[in-house]
Formats: sequence, structure tokens, C-alpha cells
Amino acid sequence: MTAVAPVAWGTTYYVTHQFLPADQALYGAVIRALPAGLLLLAVRRRLPVGPWWWRSAVLGTLNMGAFFALVYLAAQVLPTSVASTVMATSPVAMMMIAWALLAERPHLPALAGAGLGIVGVALMLFTGTSAVDPVGVLASVAAMAMSSVGYVLTKRWGGQVDVLASTSWQLVAGGAVLLPVAVAVEGAPPDLDAAAVLAFGYVTVVATALAFVAWFAGLRRLSAATVGLIGLLNPVTGVLLGTLLAAETLTARQVGGIALVLAGIALGQPAVAARLTGRTRRGRRADHDIRESGDGARRAAPTA
Repeated sequence: MTAVAPVAWGTTYYVTHQFLPADQALYGAVIRALPAGLLLLAVRRRLPVGPWWWRSAVLGTLNMGAFFALVYLAAQVLPTSVASTVMATSPVAMMMIAWALLAERPHLPALAGAGLGIVGVALMLFTGTSAVDPVGVLASVAAMAMSSVGYVLTKRWGGQVDVLASTSWQLVAGGAVLLPVAVAVEGAPPDLDAAAVLAFGYVTVVATALAFVAWFAGLRRLSAATVGLIGLLNPVTGVLLGTLLAAETLTARQVGGIALVLAGIALGQPAVAARLTGRTRRGRRADHDIRESGDGARRAAPTA
């Protein structure tokens, strides 16, 4: 279920680059977030109570408002493969933040999986044929950092309300925060043709409402490290979709990078990590038992 989110997000780079207006990133974020939040709110029909008013504003800004604007900007100035792979560094950030805020200490297999993912990201990122815009890279890095903090905070606070309600509040808050900024900075809303309306419909319903519900539901049931690693499906989807639909070149190094990313995802999954961790612990206990038996034998041996 969690994998629905990064796969859907991986498609937004292509959709944004091909069909949505390039010069109004703030309105793009508002049109994505606010209708999705209102749609979920109409389904759930529940308003925030108590501290969830300010929590929704904080999480909505981190996870949706500023995040969408930065991702939208990055998607307009970077190739699909580059924009999506920069975001793949988020598993490490999520692990470190979850360690600090949730006391979720990352296990060695998860760290190793993140390392493989980073190597795979590097292979995909630095082999593109298009020039890399530093503004787009900075926007992607900022989006990754903000969303990582927001996701961990969502996991910390999310157990108090249901997923549909908290997701709707965040999306509405994120869109509401951005709307006056968009009006002040970009003026009138963009004129949308039929293709742009359909593209926004897909991004709003599938890549936002459905995707965030799946993502936050996964955060409640899995560790932040596991969810972060599943998020590596985002760049894989972006690269493959760019190759299939946008005629971007897929090099041998990028194929190797994709393979490493998939291996990193598999390595960090709970079942694999549990087996590897269990074997390591058994090996350590065996070494300890051997040392203990050796020390006991030496103590029992008669002295000359």
C-alpha cells in the first residue's frame, strides 16, 4: 500500500513538465493541494480539534504547501530523471530525524539499503545528457529536507486521529497557506487548456489525495526507515517514465543505478532486516560462547 505513493509521485515530474504551466509554480501547488484536501474532507467530514489546528498548519506547510511549490519548480527546470533522483536521498534524512524525534534507531540493513540507494541515485543523477540547473537542484534538496521533517512529525502525531482526516487537514492547510502568496507573487490564476485540466485532475486525485493517504497509512504501520526506503520507487518510476514517454536516454549506468536502488529497497525491508540482524546476533552469541568456553577451560586447567 505504501508503494502506491512514491510510484504516483514519480509520474508527476513527467506530467508537470509536459502539460502544466511552467511559470506559475505557486498556483500549481495550490491547485494540487487544496482540491485534494477538500475532496478528502468531503469524504471524511471531520474538522480539526484542539492542537490539530496548529499541527495541521505546520504539517501542511512542510508536507504540502512549500513542498509542492519547490517540487513544481524543480520539475520545470530539471529533467525528469534528475528531479526525481535528488528526492531519493530522503531515506537517510528520515532515518536520522526519526532517530532524534521518535527514538527509532536505524538498523544496519536499513542503513546499508540507504547507502545502496544513494549510490544508485548518484549513478542516475550524474549520467544525464541535459544540463543540471543549480536552482532546480536546490529546490529539490529543500523539498526533500522539509518533507522528511514533516513526515516524521506526522508519524509522531498521527496516531491520535484517522488517516483520512489528518491528510485532508494537511492538504487544505498547505493550499490555504500558499494561496495568498500565489496571488501576491504570480497575480491572476493561470489559463488552463483541456490537457492541463486533465493533468491537474490526475495530479490532484491520484498523485496527491490517494498517494498521501497511502503514504501516511504506511507511516503508521512501518518504521520511518522502511517507509523512506520504499520512497526510492519514486526516482525509479520517474526515470523509467521519462525514458518511455519523454524520449530521455537510459544509459547503462542508469540501469545499474536502478538495480542498486531496488536492491537497497529490498535490503531495508523488515523481513530481510530481521533475518540479517538475527544472523548477526546469533553469530555474535556464538563467538561469545566460544570465548566463554575457552576462558572456562583455561581456568579449569591445572597449573604447573
